[in-house]
Parts: sequence; structure tokens; C-alpha cells
Amino acid sequence: MKLTVEVLTPQTQIYSGEADEILVPTVSGQLGILPGHVALLTKIEPGELEIKNGGKSVYVAIMGGYLEVSKDKVNVLGDYAIRAENIEVIKVEQAKAKAEKLKAEKISIEDMTNIEADLRRSILELKVAQRRRSPRN
Repeated sequence: MKLTVEVLTPQTQIYSGEADEILVPTVSGQLGILPGHVALLTKIEPGELEIKNGGKSVYVAIMGGYLEVSKDKVNVLGDYAIRAENIEVIKVEQAKAKAEKLKAEKISIEDMTNIEADLRRSILELKVAQRRRSPRN
């Protein structure tokens, strides 16, 4: 028996397919979902989402959102998400450096909030990319 998994953001579909298990960072800690899981709706924390299927895994950096489990259907509605293989490390490192530089300057609170959000996203993407990329990439 398999799970049917959809990972969506307001911009795009990140993953659609079957899975044996998914691991998701929630407000209560890391949560594992297997076929037959009870119905659930919970908030997702920024972190790494792992979708396991047939001995292979898909890794996704996710910045938060919601997880819904109903029967063997799992919907992940993310604020922002990107698959590990799609993370452009050089661009993320540049965005991180720019955000750190701007954070050091005197700017408005609104701008600071946006810069800090960009910095958190960049750090998360780098973390997932560095952990999940093969040595040849």
C-alpha cells in the first residue's frame, strides 16, 4: 500500500506521486507518515521534507505551511519549497551574502523583516543542498 503525495506552493507543484513514507518537520517535531495514518492537519516548520519511495528519497527544502493527511492521501501546502536537486547553490550563496550585508546596514523594520526572511530561506536551501548533493555536483 502506498501514499499519494502532493507538495504544492502558491507558485508551482513540487512533487506529485506515490510514496512509502514521508518525513516532515512540524511544530511538534519531525513527523513520519505511513500508509494508514490517522487523519491529521498540522502546521509545518521550516526544514527538510523527505519523500521515500521504493528505496529512493526526494528531498525538499520547505519554509513552512500545512500538512493534511486523509486516508492515504497527503497534501503538503508550502509557503515556499524547492527540491534539493533544483537548488542553485551559487545563487543562494550570493543571496545569503547580500542579505547579510543589508542586515548590517541601517534600514527600516519592514525591509529588515524581508531581508531576514530571505536570509533564513537561503540558509535552509544551502543546508539541504549541501546535505543532499552528490560529491560530483
